[in-house]
Amino acid sequence: MAQSNHFDVIVIGSGPGGEGAAMGLTKAGLNVAVIEKESSVGGGCTHWGTIPSKALRHAVSRIIEFNSNPLFCHNNSSLHSTFSNILGHAKSVVDKQTRLRQGFYDRNHCTLIFGTARFNSSHTVEVTKQDGSVEEYSADRFVIATGSRPYQPNDVDFNHPRVYDSDSILRLKHDPRHIIIYGAGVIGCEYASIFRGLGVKTDLINTRDRLLAFLDNETSDALSYHFWNSGVIIRNDETYEKVEGTDDGVIVHLKSGKKMKADCILYANGRTGNTDKLNLEVVGLTPDSRGQVAVNGNYQTEVGHVYAVGDVIGYPSLASAAYDQGRFVAQAITTGEAQGYLIEDIPTGIYTIPEISSVGKTEQELTAAKVPYEVGRSSFKHLARAQIAGKDIGSLKILFHRETKEILGIHCFGERAAEIIHIGQAIMEQKGEANTIEYFVNTTFNYPTMAEAYRVAALNGLNRLF
Repeated sequence: MAQSNHFDVIVIGSGPGGEGAAMGLTKAGLNVAVIEKESSVGGGCTHWGTIPSKALRHAVSRIIEFNSNPLFCHNNSSLHSTFSNILGHAKSVVDKQTRLRQGFYDRNHCTLIFGTARFNSSHTVEVTKQDGSVEEYSADRFVIATGSRPYQPNDVDFNHPRVYDSDSILRLKHDPRHIIIYGAGVIGCEYASIFRGLGVKTDLINTRDRLLAFLDNETSDALSYHFWNSGVIIRNDETYEKVEGTDDGVIVHLKSGKKMKADCILYANGRTGNTDKLNLEVVGLTPDSRGQVAVNGNYQTEVGHVYAVGDVIGYPSLASAAYDQGRFVAQAITTGEAQGYLIEDIPTGIYTIPEISSVGKTEQELTAAKVPYEVGRSSFKHLARAQIAGKDIGSLKILFHRETKEILGIHCFGERAAEIIHIGQAIMEQKGEANTIEYFVNTTFNYPTMAEAYRVAALNGLNRLF
């Protein structure tokens, strides 16, 4: 094997985890190659997941904003668009992101190899290029950052032109008048917002008893109410018996005996780690039933020279966390130990319309743990900035300890929630007396801003103490 085909580290996958690892390793002076099976870098996050779905959501929420503003839509003139039209906007964002990320690799002299990797010994991989040719590469260490893909049960025919998953929905050409979304997790709820916002009749089938049960109950209830109010039909506690594709649509037969019919279905129930084609057995690794591999605190698998980060190791399955994991695994490889670790309270941002974001504990968790907490609330409709922007739907809730006043959880529902949450998160992350709800009363915020919600909520909560 030619020496030029040998590297200190080979990273498989160029999503957030792989990129974070590759950048950390090249900056430390190691000779690094990244193998990417698609024709451009960025991974599922850039091409099928986070970036396109948020770009779609942004376009839809601007249309809704325009149509609900009396300044713009006089004479009954309203803006209309279709899913396939706004896909163009998403594509332009994806292209910008791809060019940006490609630049990182070029600038840091990181070798990019395009093709599909498969281990053929513990230290070598063969890469099948797009033209069918096969090259072999070797490395002292490997980082598996292959991400995940939508779960596809065997009894659903994803080759049928009316059956989509969250990847293939981005190639939707026709404009459905009616869609069934199966699975009401984060992805299902985000797409329900997008399609309903475009005026498509939307049925959301939830296999659980409430929407996004990991959220604070009030937030979950608020989302259910807004879906109901906008005309989304939610069916809780349902599972499919059979998904039947027809010439002009789909019929979903539910185990409860009900039937539902629509122009197409988006199946968005679960994801699987991309490990099945890596031939990991050769290295001595066996993924679990979800295609995920186990790692220790240094992101090292049970095989010492093989590491893994991102969706392929499971929780928290967030792009933000994968970047961090990539940085940490680079530290582990270069210094023998990861210097950093994921923070305990990772914020979640859910890009429904309206947006949801939370950090820390929920009311249910605190009640179950018998922690004496109090609640501070602020309603967006009372904030000057929200009134100016016409964004009066939403609220901020701060949970804090009755005695120490330490902030225990923050839950935000409404436009820009995922940005607003970081103000509270920054205080919550401080240790000791710096983390109390009184910070928000004693500091001076810009006025008018959405951040002022923290001052209002803090005063509201402190007024409840006796």
